[in-house]
Amino acid sequence: MATWFITGASRGLGAEIARTALAKGDDVVVAVRNPDRLPEALKKSDNVLTVALDVTKSADIPAAVQAATDRFGGIDVLVNNAGRGLLGALEEITEAEARSLFDLNVFGLINMTRAVLPVMRRQGSGKLVHIGSRSGFEGEPGVSMYSASKFAVAGISEALSAELAPFGIRSMVVEPGVLRTDFLDASSLSLAGARIPAYDGTPAHVTLDWAGTANHTQLGDPVKSAALIYEVTTQDELPAHLYLGPDTIQRLQVKLRQIERDLAPWREKSAATAHGDAA
Repeated sequence: MATWFITGASRGLGAEIARTALAKGDDVVVAVRNPDRLPEALKKSDNVLTVALDVTKSADIPAAVQAATDRFGGIDVLVNNAGRGLLGALEEITEAEARSLFDLNVFGLINMTRAVLPVMRRQGSGKLVHIGSRSGFEGEPGVSMYSASKFAVAGISEALSAELAPFGIRSMVVEPGVLRTDFLDASSLSLAGARIPAYDGTPAHVTLDWAGTANHTQLGDPVKSAALIYEVTTQDELPAHLYLGPDTIQRLQVKLRQIERDLAPWREKSAATAHGDAA
């Protein structure tokens, strides 16, 4: 039996991961901004501890972690799932909008991880599962700030894999494609406050238009995705990246080809920028 601490667990992928872990007999701490919105199946279980937590309020995080350890004795898996999206051309996004996004997607994850790591180091074990995105390895038009936040998540997770290995702690970033959740609802997705007409008909606004029509028709199944995340997380070793969904795999292949195209014509000159042999 393991103890999972899952942020943003009131719905979507977070709730499905919680349901999966609970069904497997594990203990689950669900951290949600509004406990009233928690699914009934999670509310009623003796193996679930609900903590009211907004991860952007860093001062509240230690008490939530303490409540988890008081109830279950430790934390074996932290799932940094809380996050939201932001759409718009870069020119349309204000500094306040960008900072608000990073406060949740990046600094909330950092502060949550920082609070849990002392528990895991004392245990001599633990697993960090950071929910990133396909946009975390490929920048796309109309999602520059969201991509930037998820690129940051991937970089943090990769660094933690090396930093924490001496303590028996593993780190993995999950990079799903589009999932059939409420992610495209207004409660999870923000649009840039000012729309610049010059971008109409360009790729940035094509993404905006797609988001308005794709809600709840996305390809990915959150139940199957949660089951795979659970299966992978319960292994002794974690991949650095869990690429999740056929669209993610397809875009990853495009990205790899792009890297090779960018590198090939400049490889030799790039390598030649090093200092020559010392005299």
